[in-house]
Amino acid sequence: MAARVVHLCRLACVTLVCVVVASAGCAGYRLGNNTLYAPNVRTVYVPMIQSDSFRTTPSIDIGERLTEAVCKEIEKRTPFKVVGDPAADSVLTARVVADTKRMVVESPTDQSRMVEMNFQVLVTWADRGGAVLASGGVPLPAASVDVGQASMLVPEYGRSVASTQQEMITKMAQQIVGLMEEPW
Repeated sequence: MAARVVHLCRLACVTLVCVVVASAGCAGYRLGNNTLYAPNVRTVYVPMIQSDSFRTTPSIDIGERLTEAVCKEIEKRTPFKVVGDPAADSVLTARVVADTKRMVVESPTDQSRMVEMNFQVLVTWADRGGAVLASGGVPLPAASVDVGQASMLVPEYGRSVASTQQEMITKMAQQIVGLMEEPW
């Protein structure tokens, strides 16, 4: 009986050692959506996005609307916390450099039937020391990445300039937050 207990104790010890050794090789792995994002970043400061565009809605300009959309998207999709302190772990800055409209289809009476609207935004995501965080599938040789988004304005389908702009802002925010993902 004592020999059997000793044998079971040895077997338990060997099993425990094997489990510890096997799991030690997996110590660097991360699980869940944390695998997509930089492990050394917990907070992100997003200053008001500047806009070179002259197009605004009656109450809020494009930069303010895009800032709000980016902050909401960061909170929704990433493990990062958006803070109002410039001393955060990282800073995400952006500037709307182009806001264009181009008529694609017009009626015989020269009215717009379909208009393409486009935003171009320069985005930089840097850590506290100012080093650009090389993340996303886009290589970052310079300090910023040019991101574009287009949407179609079709008045016959009940679309307005404001609703088309909001669609572009939402998609642009998704693209910007997508740049924060680490490459595989």
